[in-house]
Amino acid sequence: MKVLITGAKGMLGRTLMEELKGFELIPTDLEVDITEAQQVDAAMALHRPECVIHCAAMTAVDTCETQKDLAFRINAWGSEQVARACATYNARLIAISTDYVFPGDADKPYSETDFVNGGKTVYGQSKFAGEKAVRKYALDPIVARVAWLYGKGGPSFVHAMLSLAQRKLPELKVVHDQHGNPTSTLAVARHLQMLLEHPELKGTFHLTCEGEATWYDFACEIFRLRGIAQQVVPCTTAEFPRPAPRPTNSRLEKRALRLAGLPPMPHWKDALAEFLSQEI
Repeated sequence: MKVLITGAKGMLGRTLMEELKGFELIPTDLEVDITEAQQVDAAMALHRPECVIHCAAMTAVDTCETQKDLAFRINAWGSEQVARACATYNARLIAISTDYVFPGDADKPYSETDFVNGGKTVYGQSKFAGEKAVRKYALDPIVARVAWLYGKGGPSFVHAMLSLAQRKLPELKVVHDQHGNPTSTLAVARHLQMLLEHPELKGTFHLTCEGEATWYDFACEIFRLRGIAQQVVPCTTAEFPRPAPRPTNSRLEKRALRLAGLPPMPHWKDALAEFLSQEI
């Protein structure tokens, strides 16, 4: 099977190129501007993939707040062009989305069928608009939502923490009132492989690791696994105001995986341990 990957030079795209097995992988990145229909069509006509994994996106959450039109052009309009091209060339589409599409203030993990409104950020709203375009124009697509992602080469929270630890600061303040599922790109890639192997599946899937943590918990586990004696102090979101408001609750339930009879995602601590045991 030919699988074309948009955003192949991004963190998840790089992992997919390394980890997906048994497919002819076609990497595309900035040389194919997803916001230009003719460029997307030309790539599809040239390669004729049976499936497209759409990773390309504007993911700089704070930058999206100040460059709203660009965020919507890439995340919404660009996703529409990819979805239309997939329909034209009868290719299956797996589009990567985010927890930011939810309001982010629930007291339980969000399931695939919970209310979605684009959340409180331009990033989330533009990705939600992209989800709607994918569902409208593609043929039986999959929307795969991820969150708190880290992977080989970064940039990620893991890389940021390890870099800060090298500065030998007396203490690091890390937010302790935001909750989510730290998730490795490797774990996501392995489950995307499963989805690729089941062409009958469609709809929305959450692909975040099991278990939950705060950013403080996440940081402490990074340092514990690396044997780094770094003092970490919990703090509140209010102490670190950002242009884009961060969701209090980013936890995602993996109900669709269970209903499809697929294996669960690994626990976040196990995935992190595997990641930190390798070259990162």
